[in-house]
Amino acid sequence: MSKNESKLIKKAKNGCKKSADTLIATYYDEIYIYACRQVGDKHEAMDITQEIFIAMWRAIGGFSAGKAGFRTWLYRIATNKIIDHYRKYKSNTIPLDEMTETALESAFDKTLFVHEIAEYISTLDPEISRILRLHIYGGYSFPELAAMLKQPEAKIKSRYYRMIKHTRKEFSNNETAENRIAHP
Repeated sequence: MSKNESKLIKKAKNGCKKSADTLIATYYDEIYIYACRQVGDKHEAMDITQEIFIAMWRAIGGFSAGKAGFRTWLYRIATNKIIDHYRKYKSNTIPLDEMTETALESAFDKTLFVHEIAEYISTLDPEISRILRLHIYGGYSFPELAAMLKQPEAKIKSRYYRMIKHTRKEFSNNETAENRIAHP
């Protein structure tokens, strides 16, 4: 985190709207693209992005640079807002009266499984979960991540694939998860 960003965060914590606006302007495009890739609709992504930055403004007083970087913290808010969006809107894409019991059960299981994985990933080391989120949800390539995080590309790839392997192992021991994977 740069000194300028630290100053902006400190001022925003003290209620300075101009500093918060500068932080929003700095991250807006990146967060919007992330939201757009997650929901697949530009208008929904705009609404979600607005919700993300409103949540950022409301929660900035609780931000602690010692726990996570600002970008990581902001992506955590974004991920939670996107999950909330799917809970609200995507669960009803097919009218319930048109769904068979098996299809409804399958959709419910998939939704729960995605939330279980998202919750599990949020418990991991913030730097590693950030790599996963930026690569999968944000669509950043490994070279882009290496440049953004100022780390060697090999280190980024190693951490990513190690975490994927660990996550698969963690969820393969769960009989319910195995059924969800085997019967999509």
